[in-house]
Amino acid sequence: ISQGIKRKWVPEEDAALVSCLVDLYNVGTYNTYTRFKAGYLNDLERMLEKVLPHAMLKAKPNFELRIRTLKRN
Repeated sequence: ISQGIKRKWVPEEDAALVSCLVDLYNVGTYNTYTRFKAGYLNDLERMLEKVLPHAMLKAKPNFELRIRTLKRN
């Protein structure tokens, strides 16, 4: 089974990801009971594309795995 190439995140990308998550939270995409609304990863992908145009980050699997890692740490 191929796992693919593991991506190394740089601090600027982490900062941009967290900043965009906070923005999504502030505009009402987050609900205390249901968490983020469905489709938030696509919104996040568009937001990060504007901030980091050459990062080539995709909602799946990049964001899902990185958010899980950040929560764990």
